[in-house]
Amino acid sequence: MAAMEKRQRGRPRAFQPAPDAGSVQSLDRALRILAIVAHSDGLSLSEISAASDLAAATAYRMLTTLQNHGMVEFESDGQLWSIGVETYRMGAAFLRRRKLVDRARTVMQELMEKTGETANLGVAEDDCVVFVSQVETHQAIRAFFRPGTRSPFHASGIGKAVLAHLDRERVNAIVRKAGLDAYTERTLSEPALLARDLDQIRTRGWSVDDEERYPGMRCIAAAVFNEFGEPIGGVSVSGPTVRVTSERLGEIGPIVRDAAAELTRMIGGSPDGTVPGL
Repeated sequence: MAAMEKRQRGRPRAFQPAPDAGSVQSLDRALRILAIVAHSDGLSLSEISAASDLAAATAYRMLTTLQNHGMVEFESDGQLWSIGVETYRMGAAFLRRRKLVDRARTVMQELMEKTGETANLGVAEDDCVVFVSQVETHQAIRAFFRPGTRSPFHASGIGKAVLAHLDRERVNAIVRKAGLDAYTERTLSEPALLARDLDQIRTRGWSVDDEERYPGMRCIAAAVFNEFGEPIGGVSVSGPTVRVTSERLGEIGPIVRDAAAELTRMIGGSPDGTVPGL
């Protein structure tokens, strides 16, 4: 039996650049119009025609085709064209494909270098945080969380950063389900104490695990958000209290907060739920 020809991916087997690229030109024009509409709050046909350097009749044909696919919408009252919901759905395909761990490596490496402490990445599950990646400091004494390590929300920096950006009812439901076990004498095992701490975290944008899970260990963390403004996890730095002193918290906190904001941006997320580019 003859060996099967390996399937060419992404183009026809007999593809050759066509001298007459009329269909490609039409696609190029449609995408140009789509980009113009996407960067506005609504444009008239004449404005789109001028911005795209296309005749009004040609621009209109492109717009109606895009409208048929839900890519643009027409507001009859103001006679304006605006971006359609299907563009968001297609853009969300990128968000589904994103690889949080891979994209976080550069951010975590920089975080470790700026602070001199181990950088961590954790994701939120129903009742805990799961650590999925770590960039270790070069210091002899350092924090270490094996990938897959689980930690309760109320006794971890990332966990508290996530809780701080959930509504009160959701936080109460998590607490009822998981409890507030005391791991050290500093664990916030009282609901009122935890609520007060979450208010402070929300205000300043970063959290502190002050020996609340492990004696002698401090962790500073900030939340990472998805495209809906929901906290999906966070980044943190952790180290021994002899190096991560109380005096250094004000220095490290904003660095961690900025790193979390950068990772949020890299994965197409938004702290306020506003989808970038739409």
